[in-house]
Amino acid sequence: MKKQGILNRELAGIFARIGHTDQIMIADCGLPIPDGVTCIDLAYKIGEPGFMAILEVVLADYKTEKAIIATEMASQNAPLYKAVHDIVDTAFEEVSHEQLKALSAKAKVIIRTGEATPYANILLQSGVIF
Repeated sequence: MKKQGILNRELAGIFARIGHTDQIMIADCGLPIPDGVTCIDLAYKIGEPGFMAILEVVLADYKTEKAIIATEMASQNAPLYKAVHDIVDTAFEEVSHEQLKALSAKAKVIIRTGEATPYANILLQSGVIF
């Protein structure tokens, strides 16, 4: 049995198969999931698990070279915008929410949280560990 890292067997398996420049998305409970994209739904009630809790766990287990968020997050969810910038130590790109939803169609997986605040979505592009 694993002692640390991502314990969810589906996520651990997907993370093991991800290569450089592949993308994953952490999403709030309202983001539409594109057809054909794997969704690991962790939500068990409104607000739980929260976006930041999942982002922290993912960042501890996943090498990121770029993060993409919606430009709307800065004005519509300023506390989350600050928290994301405080914890993610990589290059940031901001696109419209509509563009971010379109980009989600190429994600290897969307991790759905119970988060119920506006624009709580982030696309993470995989880096390399060497």
